[in-house]
Amino acid sequence: MIKRTLLLLVIFLFTIPPSLHAEETITWQQCLDEAKQAHPDLYSALAIIQQAEADRNITSGSRLPQLSSSVSASRGGTTAKGGSASSNYSYALTGKQLLFDGGNISSRISSTEEAIKASRYNYDLVSSSVRYALRSAFIQLLKAQDLVGLTREIADRRRNNVRLIGLRYQGGREHSGSLAQAQADLAQAEFDYAQAVRGHQLAQSKLASALGRSSRTPLRVSGSFTTGFYAEGRPDFSSLAKNHPSFRELEVKSKEVHYDLEAAKQAFSPQLYLTGTAGRNTVDSSPFDAFDWQAGLTLSVPIYEGGAGKAKVSKAMAVVSQQNAQEKSGYLDVLDTLEECWKNYQDAVQLVGVKRKSLAAAQERSNIANAQYSIGLLAFNEWVIIENSLVNAKKDYLNAEANLLIAEAQWIQAKGGGLDG
Repeated sequence: MIKRTLLLLVIFLFTIPPSLHAEETITWQQCLDEAKQAHPDLYSALAIIQQAEADRNITSGSRLPQLSSSVSASRGGTTAKGGSASSNYSYALTGKQLLFDGGNISSRISSTEEAIKASRYNYDLVSSSVRYALRSAFIQLLKAQDLVGLTREIADRRRNNVRLIGLRYQGGREHSGSLAQAQADLAQAEFDYAQAVRGHQLAQSKLASALGRSSRTPLRVSGSFTTGFYAEGRPDFSSLAKNHPSFRELEVKSKEVHYDLEAAKQAFSPQLYLTGTAGRNTVDSSPFDAFDWQAGLTLSVPIYEGGAGKAKVSKAMAVVSQQNAQEKSGYLDVLDTLEECWKNYQDAVQLVGVKRKSLAAAQERSNIANAQYSIGLLAFNEWVIIENSLVNAKKDYLNAEANLLIAEAQWIQAKGGGLDG
């Protein structure tokens, strides 16, 4: 009997719906810490940095000594009468060192150094995007949590109204239209609550994705609808734009393509190598008893490549022109985004204060209207308008609080703020 009871208990625990499991409460700082460690977009951006560094090392290797070795052994002969067979052994070690190339490799190395810088600014951009997505998901879940409570409160209020109006209808003090309207308002409130519950579950899933989690477990965020700062005075948008990771990335890309252009021009320069070979080619003797050596200089001068060299220079010049234009366009885009996000943030700050006053006024009007309606001094039509105004004021205030935090997150992203602050 005890084993049967334990088995039923285990089955029950494993069949509990996910919504009934204990929620994991997480703070904003915990979200930041987890995303920095687990978000796949950051790993992808880090891999781009590693690729750029590998390209730099590959290019740098061209000006270091190049060594290669070879060993071969063969045996041959003839099938003719009296023919003989012989063995051939050879080994060689060949080295080559670049002495001069007109600065071509140096320009290419400088280009890869700028590419590394660009990849790091790209990482900062990805971090900024991840932070904004994470902050947005955090705020949406924070709002969804409050919205579930608010819609439940409104549904309870509507349910009490139906009960009150039903009693007045039975007593002949209200007509059937008033009761039908109250019931319709209750149906809307119950739908809003059910919708809020579904929205809460969706917000939990979106936060899990923003954290980089592949599993879906109930989450609860701990936080408040307060902005982190109130900026005083108009910011220096030009300075902020020039320090934005996207503009800095365009800047270093412009330098990168300038070095590429220099490398394309220097491809016409002669190349001077120091070369050397040490080895042995023997027949029917020990292959390693002695060796031959040779050393010298090799000069390579490009004369004609069918116009490919000039075409590469022309292409590099066009890329430089394109990148310069993109740098200017990128600066203007960042500047516009900064000004727009700053304006939206200031609007959101002020709107919260307006909606707070509107909610206080709607609450006061509702208190007075309830008292007047209960003693017959206020008609149903006026009373229900005031009730609806209170419901809308509560929703508007919650939306304004959430929009303020979203506007703050957009302003931080516009400045290039990432997960590290």
